[in-house]
Amino acid sequence: MNWSFQLYSARNFLPWTDVLEMLGKLGYAEVEGFGGVYDDPKAFRAELDKNGLAMPTGHFSIDALENDFDGVRRIAETLGVKLLICPYLMAEDRPSDAAGWRGFGERLAKVGEVASKAGYGFAWHNHDFEFKTLPDGSVPQDHILSSAPNIGWEMDVAWAVRGGSDPLPWIEKHGQRIVAVHVKDMAKAGEGLDEDGWSDVGHGTIDWAGLIKVLRAKSAAKYFVMEQDNPNDIERFARRSIATVKSY
Repeated sequence: MNWSFQLYSARNFLPWTDVLEMLGKLGYAEVEGFGGVYDDPKAFRAELDKNGLAMPTGHFSIDALENDFDGVRRIAETLGVKLLICPYLMAEDRPSDAAGWRGFGERLAKVGEVASKAGYGFAWHNHDFEFKTLPDGSVPQDHILSSAPNIGWEMDVAWAVRGGSDPLPWIEKHGQRIVAVHVKDMAKAGEGLDEDGWSDVGHGTIDWAGLIKVLRAKSAAKYFVMEQDNPNDIERFARRSIATVKSY
């Protein structure tokens, strides 16, 4: 498998030239982009190529996707991105009821249509808020997926768990829509206190050995992306995480 790395994890450990060199030496074949690496796509692509890295997936804001798709397309074309992913919705923009979340899903569906016509895949990436129960007892993630039936899902398993959800029923139900996975771990009690409660993959509480098997068998995921939102040592996180998943 071509294990990937979400570059957001390394945003506090620049320069990017050093980060990309490290990832290439550690055996990563792919990286996932985010807004912080799109300022000069041509120069960044040259650094990727130099280190034997590809960027098949990238995160783009809902604002950019809806209001500047041509700009998104130019960035994606230069960097080699094939799967466009909408990663987040700011707290002040989140709906408070089921109807609002269905409306947001319809917005994503429209973006997905534009992306498909341009030759790109499109997916939504979850955090924890999509699994928080609404007043009617439903959860936003169900409304997003049902209102945008043709888009993919980049499943961030650890955020789903932090949101109070068991990932296995979601994989069982929506596996063929899961086109990418964020491989992230949650720290054990008393650990990761300066890393927002996250952990190196395989050194926390999530059963990644079992989940990787289930995802390989029951999902359509092509991209398995290591991520840690706030690591205190980027080389250690990158090194230990890829060593863990390569052992499965």
